[in-house]
Amino acid sequence: MAGSNSSLLVAFRIVLFCALASAATTLIPLVTRPCAYSLPRTILAATGLDPHLISCADDRSKSNAELSEGDGGNKPGTGGRPIVTDLLSCGEPDLPTHALPPFRCCPPAPASDAPATNFTFPDAGEPLRTRRPAHGATGGTDDSVARYARAVALMKALPESDPRSFYQQANIHCAYCAAAYRQAGRPELPVQIHYSWLFFPFHRAYLYFFERVAARLLGDPGFAVPFWSWDVPEGMRVPPEFADVSSPLYDPMRNPEHAPPRVVDLDFSYVEKNCTDEQQIQLNLRIMYKQMVTNAPLPSLFHGQPYRAGDRGMPGAGTVELSPHNIIHRWSGDLSRANHENMGAYYSSARDPIFYPHHANSDRLWEVWRGVGGGHADFTDPDWLDSSFLFYDEDARLVRVTVRDMLDVGRLRYTYAEVGLPWLSARPPIVTPDDGVNRGRGLPHLKSKSVRFPVSLDAAVTAEVSRRRPGKPRGQWEEVLVVEGIEADGAGFVKFDVYVNAVDYEEVGPGGREMAGSFVSLKHPGKMVVQTSMRVALNELLQDLGAEGDDSVTVTLVPVEGRVRIGGLRIVYMAE
Repeated sequence: MAGSNSSLLVAFRIVLFCALASAATTLIPLVTRPCAYSLPRTILAATGLDPHLISCADDRSKSNAELSEGDGGNKPGTGGRPIVTDLLSCGEPDLPTHALPPFRCCPPAPASDAPATNFTFPDAGEPLRTRRPAHGATGGTDDSVARYARAVALMKALPESDPRSFYQQANIHCAYCAAAYRQAGRPELPVQIHYSWLFFPFHRAYLYFFERVAARLLGDPGFAVPFWSWDVPEGMRVPPEFADVSSPLYDPMRNPEHAPPRVVDLDFSYVEKNCTDEQQIQLNLRIMYKQMVTNAPLPSLFHGQPYRAGDRGMPGAGTVELSPHNIIHRWSGDLSRANHENMGAYYSSARDPIFYPHHANSDRLWEVWRGVGGGHADFTDPDWLDSSFLFYDEDARLVRVTVRDMLDVGRLRYTYAEVGLPWLSARPPIVTPDDGVNRGRGLPHLKSKSVRFPVSLDAAVTAEVSRRRPGKPRGQWEEVLVVEGIEADGAGFVKFDVYVNAVDYEEVGPGGREMAGSFVSLKHPGKMVVQTSMRVALNELLQDLGAEGDDSVTVTLVPVEGRVRIGGLRIVYMAE
């Protein structure tokens, strides 16, 4: 009996050893290369890794941080991981507390069981639709705002069940920004078209179909949505037709303090600035220069960070999306309402007819960016090009459109009227004297205190960030400050400013050269914490400040509104 027990004990030890060895050979590679393995959630749980953070589509996965240091997602690859939306994956949205009805954002079911048709370009013989500035569409022969008002009235008159109705058109934006759509094959991950490289192409497709529906209802194939040109002095006010209470373009849920002739503030938070119209216009032009030129030399800085299937949303917004796009939403919304509806909240913003001219101007700036400063190229990454969205066209047919379908406005048969680019000559001045030099290392009183990240941004924080410049010539890379691990209060509006080598940031102001940029976050439906990042280009800024040869820069983060936590600061060198 004793011999039998001894044999059983030896056998048990052998089995236990083999089990532990098998577990080690499985779990150790999983921890080091989780996406190279496909394992049950019970085994994933044993590693302590969140299975929602692991995308095992293939072994070519890169984190957003790695991409920001290297190609920014801009180099060609084999693709295979684009964001794809499926009508069947659309469900209940995540709405904020005290949201206003309707509470469901998904589009109606198609009339037949046929799958969505793939997008086809309009006939080259169609009239070229010219989008004109709303500020120039009063009087004369240009009646594009009046035609837009008629189109909105016709859309509002359609049954709510009609996918072409204004009700359903407004819901499209809600579905794509309030977590109603889920990633195909990953129901635990929502599709989010903000704070990533999907921002511009999605909104271009959205406007394209909205415009064609409007043209069909009007019986006017040449109709084009006017654009609200808030980047030029003539357009820096709400177009007067939108403030007419008898017009279909009027929305009672706007900030009454910002009705025309109030000049828009592209740095708005909550407190109104005490400045003249001329001062506000100059400030706006300087902000536009920063966002379109200084901070946008690379596609990942202008468009936003790569966002692929299996990723959590909101890796990082591009320059124009943060400001002035988000700022205009905030400036327009009714601050007396719980969520600053309509324009001030993502889920409701497209309920305001001014949303579409606002986004037409954002789309115009994409075309402008392509041509300024010698020209810029878009991403070539297949994961961007093959990401797709669903829309109903003017015949109420469900259409799948990809990013690559939206790159050539000529083939889409529309263009923009010229309004000038006065902000190109509004490069911000250096306001700190000190013999024209404002170097962090050269001024003892500028040196930072020791900062231990992560830190809650309850007060201004100043930190020194080291620089390790690559050996390549300066023209071959862009130095970029990364504000990483941003955790913003999703239940409120959040804004903080970023200053570089500012001796006294209170004296610089938003139009000063040392004010490098602003992070701006609107209220996010269903999100208690918005996790994202921000990037600020430094080449031109450091050149202006005479700090190109310094070993470090001094960064000051200044809270303006809302609660936010910062994970850290670092400098990367990018070439796309």
